[in-house]
Amino acid sequence: MDFQCIMELRSILFVIFIFFSDAVSAIKCLAYFSETADLPCHFINPQNISLDELVVFWQDQHNRVLYELYKGKEKPENVHPMYKGRTSLDQDNWTLRLHNVQIKDRGSYQCYVHRQGPNGLVSIHQKIDNYLLVLANFSQPEISLISNRTENSDNINFTCASTKGYPEPKKMSFVLKTENSTNEYDALMNIFQDNITELYNVSGSLSLPVSPEANVSIFCVLQPTLTQTWLRSQPYNIEAIEMEGEENEQAKQRVENRVPERSDETQCVDNISKTASDLVTVMRSKETSSSFRDKEHKDGTHEPFGVHSHSHHI
Repeated sequence: MDFQCIMELRSILFVIFIFFSDAVSAIKCLAYFSETADLPCHFINPQNISLDELVVFWQDQHNRVLYELYKGKEKPENVHPMYKGRTSLDQDNWTLRLHNVQIKDRGSYQCYVHRQGPNGLVSIHQKIDNYLLVLANFSQPEISLISNRTENSDNINFTCASTKGYPEPKKMSFVLKTENSTNEYDALMNIFQDNITELYNVSGSLSLPVSPEANVSIFCVLQPTLTQTWLRSQPYNIEAIEMEGEENEQAKQRVENRVPERSDETQCVDNISKTASDLVTVMRSKETSSSFRDKEHKDGTHEPFGVHSHSHHI
């Protein structure tokens, strides 16, 4: 049996204990927010007395009337405004059903049964307290990232939130799971209670050490009170960046050790420059040759190519 199951079992046993301890003076009842609570009267009616002879009513711990059945007829005018339209009686088992339960409904309730006698009403059923416990399930926790790791630290900041629960949760924590280990970190809870519904919203933040070389799954876990099961968020997954860093370093080394290749554009520019240089040389050569021929024509002399002329004086 894992740790979570053990803790949940302990919570359930604790609730069973408080439900049935001191059961003589109070019967514990459990209801969930916005649902229906059963408040039994525990009246057996062994004499099968007709409802026409009975006056039955329920009161809360402040003596406010939830419901009244007067000689077989309901008396809504005697019901306190906070309970109007919210109750119904199951006459087969003498149980009052309180609908749309609110957090403020928690507390003690009593059932009274009187019989109409010749001298007035006579109590025929000793009241037994019903103590109503009200619970509200928190929403599934939601984990989110506040800020990522920095150059100087591997810590990453997370926040977690859960809403509309009752009573106050017991603990909120973050679970950091890697391939080789699982670590739990308690978070400092910030708790806010709605003034109208009396439901609680809870949040917590924590800076977690997340190694960049490991694949990590992070969960937020909320531990409510009493019978409610532990709630766990969807995982926030972070992938390792080790391989990416190695590839970058290898690429950097390849750049440093590799002889740069000339791009097509560079080669094109070089070819154009070489061609231009060759054209200039050819043009200069032609200019020189043309100038030489012009000079020969002007002097009236011309020598064949490769033949030298000599003058002889007589």
